[in-house]
Amino acid sequence: MSDITAAEPPSTARDGRLSYAVFQLARAHRGHAAAMLRALNLHPGQELLLMQLFDHDGQTQAELLERVGLDHSTVSKSLRRMQEAGLLTREPAPHDRRVMVVSLTDAGRALQEPIAGMWRDLEQISVRDLTPDQVDSFTACAHTIEKSVRDHGRQTPPAT
Repeated sequence: MSDITAAEPPSTARDGRLSYAVFQLARAHRGHAAAMLRALNLHPGQELLLMQLFDHDGQTQAELLERVGLDHSTVSKSLRRMQEAGLLTREPAPHDRRVMVVSLTDAGRALQEPIAGMWRDLEQISVRDLTPDQVDSFTACAHTIEKSVRDHGRQTPPAT
């Protein structure tokens, strides 16, 4: 079987070579990460919520939304699943019963090292054919591209 990711992009994407490469990279990386997460009985994205809670346990659901940059329905669904799995609790805040405070359980806290190990393994797989300078360069470029895309999304469309 040939390596289709190394091939030229489809003709429609030829003027978007970088964007197509980013898409292919993100798809491959996310797919591999998803398989690693399944081994931990997690769904993609749940590790991002857990990592935020490892750093700052007892956050409100709104704070988590802001920190992970996912939409409300995705976070709500993930938190519900994680609560059902016994990884966290959601309780009304003492100052405002409408605000939900999310806290780790012992089972959730126990995933900190396995998730850190998963990210270490994924990093080693990802950079195995790169020099440290290439990793630094790629990381800087990736942040620049992300910022450019994020900033463009924040621009208001011109009035017509």
